[in-house]
Amino acid sequence: MSEAGNSGTEKAAAYRVLARKYRPADFSELIGQEPMVRTLTNAFATGRIAQAWMLTGVRGVGKTTTARILARALNYKTATVDQPSVDLAVPGEHCQAIMEGRHVDVIEMDAASHTGIDDIRDIIERVRYAPVSARYKVYIIDEVHMLSTQAFNGLLKTLEEPPPHVKFIFATTEIRKVPITVLSRCQRFDLRRIDAGALVEHLSSIAAREGIVVDDDALAMIARAAEGSARDSLSILDQAIAHGSGAVSAEAVRAMLGLADRARIVDLFEYVMKGDVAAALAEFRNQYDTGADPAAVLTDLAEFNHLVTRLRFVPTALDDASLSEDERRRGADFAKTLSIRVLSRTWQMLLKGIPEVQSSNRPVSAAEMVLIRLAHAADLPTLDEALKSLESGASVPNGAPRSNGAPASSGPAYSGPASPSNGGGASAVAQTRMPTANGGAQTMRLVEPEPMPAAFVPAPAPAPVADAPPVPVKSLADIVALADAQRDMAFKVLVKRCVRLVRIEPGRIDVSLTDDAPKMLLNDLTAKLRAWTGRSWLVSLSKEEGGQTLAEMESTKRENALLDAKSDPTV
Repeated sequence: MSEAGNSGTEKAAAYRVLARKYRPADFSELIGQEPMVRTLTNAFATGRIAQAWMLTGVRGVGKTTTARILARALNYKTATVDQPSVDLAVPGEHCQAIMEGRHVDVIEMDAASHTGIDDIRDIIERVRYAPVSARYKVYIIDEVHMLSTQAFNGLLKTLEEPPPHVKFIFATTEIRKVPITVLSRCQRFDLRRIDAGALVEHLSSIAAREGIVVDDDALAMIARAAEGSARDSLSILDQAIAHGSGAVSAEAVRAMLGLADRARIVDLFEYVMKGDVAAALAEFRNQYDTGADPAAVLTDLAEFNHLVTRLRFVPTALDDASLSEDERRRGADFAKTLSIRVLSRTWQMLLKGIPEVQSSNRPVSAAEMVLIRLAHAADLPTLDEALKSLESGASVPNGAPRSNGAPASSGPAYSGPASPSNGGGASAVAQTRMPTANGGAQTMRLVEPEPMPAAFVPAPAPAPVADAPPVPVKSLADIVALADAQRDMAFKVLVKRCVRLVRIEPGRIDVSLTDDAPKMLLNDLTAKLRAWTGRSWLVSLSKEEGGQTLAEMESTKRENALLDAKSDPTV
């Protein structure tokens, strides 16, 4: 049953938007939520009806609608049926009032505007009373994640042991914000995004019932823009009907949403992959002049790049109902010729470029710069190609297909710096010719290396210098003396204050450190000893305590001298 099936009085009433007019009234009209419907059907059939349900999902997938249908099923009563039932083909006594949100025993509360403990306390007070006319008193709390912590805690006891005549149904778009103590007391259903094919079929059915002619491509665009939300798709369709004065064409939907023509997006992708900058910029300008948003063009380009990448691994992705015939055919062709490295590189550049366009005060110029970078990068060899070319010492043969799917250059390939006889010693500019859409060729400069000298003459090797004899280090005092000689006063102070010597031998020092020693002191000591002494040293941290630090020795020496002076009778 649907609200659209009412009599002609509805036509005379004020206009109702499609999302409300065609709101599902029973489980059979819910689209895309078959697992939940199957679970509830089995639960009602076996009498295993939960005391609380948690419905979660993105906006517009049917959470509140499902809650109302569930409340209707709990309180279903006709002349022949007086028990909870999911078979709601025949309207019951309470059905209409529940679906219109005006039944006295089905209380709907928006947690966004009733967030506090006082609101929950009011619910706790009222659950003790029996329902007025229905079988169950049902509390539907929408956006339940907006409740405060105190409100959640106040609800726990009632939620765990509610009276037998009370049921709770919660709905939320942000399930992560709901405490686990609440989730553990509820039966949870995750409402999925609605498949594009199901949305297209649903929209087509509604358009036929409204007597509206809608292009198939327009339905696919609306389903794609809705991102799995039935309410969003109906709102867009409503707007498109008004925009097209009763008829909905693909061009009208594209202009209304600020989208680019999908076929022209594929053309733009082809120009970019060929490295044809002029054609890519011209195509982008044409799309912009027809009303396409620059950021939307790049977003569509990224989506098509993602589609091509998916098709390399998941050929069944072509079955997506939201794809146009042009996207299917040409996307499959690109998937066969473009390498994953090229597609991944394009994806990364688009992900970085889209925020640039969105935040720029000159989005058209920013988008053109992104396209120029893409076209230039698409014509560059991949890392594998560059390494193979370097290893073999040969260029890519003329006319040979490159791994990124674009034809190789028909002109001379770049083969390194020019010889000194080319007149001036400057290297030749690497060029390649890429086929363009009109069948011609475009010369594109790939690499312009730095000018090389006419000839490379190696400098004479310097005469060997005899190594200086290593500096002997036999104590911490020697290390301090080296630091003093190198004018490294900070390191000298650290050695005196933080290092305790355990043992020392040629090339090796074992030390312990004070508690306030810097973490990198041992590394610094190793490096400085090597630089100062001319030999490698192994500096190890010992578990033994070691002797006193030089600073402690000096302090002890001063204290002893002071004691001797005090004990001297002549002083």
